[in-house]
Order: sequence, then structure tokens, then C-alpha cells
Amino acid sequence: MGLPTKETMLDIFTKMSLLKQNDERMRAVIKSGRLVMPYYSVRGQEAIPSAISTLLRDTDFICTIYRGTHDSLAKGCPVDKLWAELAGRVTGTCKGKGGPMHITHPESGVMVTTGIVGSTMPIANGLAWGSKLKGNDAVTIAYFGDGASNIGAFHESLNLASIWKLPVIFVCSNNGYAEHTKTEACTAIDEIARRADSYSMPGVRVNGNNPLEMYEVAKTAIERARAGEGPTLIEAMTFRFFGHVFGDDDKYMDPGEKEERLKDDPYPFYRSFLIDGGHAGEDELAAIEAKHKDEIDAALQFALDSPFPDADEVRRDVYAYEVVE
Repeated sequence: MGLPTKETMLDIFTKMSLLKQNDERMRAVIKSGRLVMPYYSVRGQEAIPSAISTLLRDTDFICTIYRGTHDSLAKGCPVDKLWAELAGRVTGTCKGKGGPMHITHPESGVMVTTGIVGSTMPIANGLAWGSKLKGNDAVTIAYFGDGASNIGAFHESLNLASIWKLPVIFVCSNNGYAEHTKTEACTAIDEIARRADSYSMPGVRVNGNNPLEMYEVAKTAIERARAGEGPTLIEAMTFRFFGHVFGDDDKYMDPGEKEERLKDDPYPFYRSFLIDGGHAGEDELAAIEAKHKDEIDAALQFALDSPFPDADEVRRDVYAYEVVE
């Protein structure tokens, strides 16, 4: 495997830094009581969307799930608008009406965040079909978890995407748990990527904690989709550091499991790789991290200073009103 350019490697790190710091700040703000909301920590899974998004254009689309804050930020959703939405403010991406489970920002290609397990895939198929009809080479990424691979929509979507050779990449972040249930306790197959065989498409299992391996696999899949060769299923192996929902006590995990998996934290691994390999200096990476701290500080303040939606917003963006004469 050849290394990406230095610019690409730094781009991946930049995204990972933003995602890590944003998650850390979000958890701290919730614990302080300044914001009250459900939150699904993405800490430990930063490498997956960071590597993928360096390969995407503004005109490409993603569909993600309610545990997908990192996917949205990596694709380019503005940090301040994301914080405002999570805080329920009118300046948010959905005017404060979507909240943590429904981040949407079409301007950056974040087409939907959905709370319905498995639903990113049929929606992504629709977007990919639209791209094919228009004759452009835009691709769509469907993010989902290992539990969603047991939903009927997974199988229906992969089948249809293969038949129509849709420019869609199905990215399964396999963190070992479907909410509070171990993957092997609810999934008959030992590698989700092997399910691609049933639908005549490439299926690849990759170390989702290694951004360079993740980049290489995503690059092949995206180039294949742009060339009109159809979909790919990627199973990215990873781990979630803070349970299904923030506040989860992880009692369903085996003793010592979490402590052992935390040793595979992708962020310090990649940071050390860049420095030790001479690809970046400590000062260069520290400056990136400091910039993100300031950006998140400003985003938090923007959210707190923004007003809540007024009562009239309840009726907006719900129905299309038409005057019938």
C-alpha cells in the first residue's frame, strides 16, 4: 500500500482532530449542564469518515445515522450550525427542530441524518439513482452500524444497488455492538463484508482504526463508483469508547474488554505515525488542534447566544401549502 500525499495525510488528521475535540467538548458541556440532550458519542471512530471524506467532493452525498455527528462534520457541515442544532436553536441546520438525531445540511452534501435503523441505505440508493439519471459522476455514502446489517432494508438496498450499478458505497462501522447486544449474538455471519457476495458486489473488511488502510479501501470503492462500475460494501472494524448513548454504563461488556480496546485509539496512533514518519512536525499538528479548539469555542458560544425557534416554526417545513381556487 502506497502512502497518500502529505497534503492528504494532513487533511485526514485535520478532520480527525476536529471530530475528536468536538466530541470531547460535547460530552463536557452536557456533563456541566449547559446543554441537555441525548448524545451518541463517536469517540474512537474518527478515522472512518475522516479518511472517506478526503476523497469526496462538495457535490457528493452522505446519508448517516443518529450516531453520525462525526460523519456530518467530516463531510463539511459547519461546526457552529451543528452545535446550534444540537442545542435546539433556530440558527441550527434544521432551525433547531431536528436535534441530535436529524442533522441535515444539503449545502455540504449531508443529505440526511436518520433515527430509523437501516434507513440510510434506501435513501442513499435514491440519491445515487438521481446522480445516474443526471449523468454525473457523484457518489453517495451510506453510513450505518453492524446492527443495521440485519435489517431488511440492508438486503433490499444492496440487491437493488447491484442490479442498477448505482454509484453508492455502503459503509458499515462495526463497533462490535448493536446498541447493547454483541454483534455475534445477533448476526449469523462472522464477517458482514461477506454478505456482499450475495449481491454480486465487492465486500471488504478493513481496520477502521487505521486511517491509511481506510483511505486505501475507500479510494478503490469511490473510484469504482465514479467509473460506473457499481456499489461496494465496506465493513470498517472499530470500537466505541462511550457506549451506545452517552451515560451508558457499559455493564453489558465483558470485564476488561473496554480497557483492552482503548489501546487501539486511532487518534494518538495516527498522530504519532505522522510525527515519527517525518510527515508532520509536533508544532504543525499542535497548531491544527489549537485552531479547532478555538473553532469549537466559537461554535458553542454561537449556539448559546442563538434564540430558540418561535412557536410558528411548528407549522413550517411540514406541509407544502397550495391555494386551491
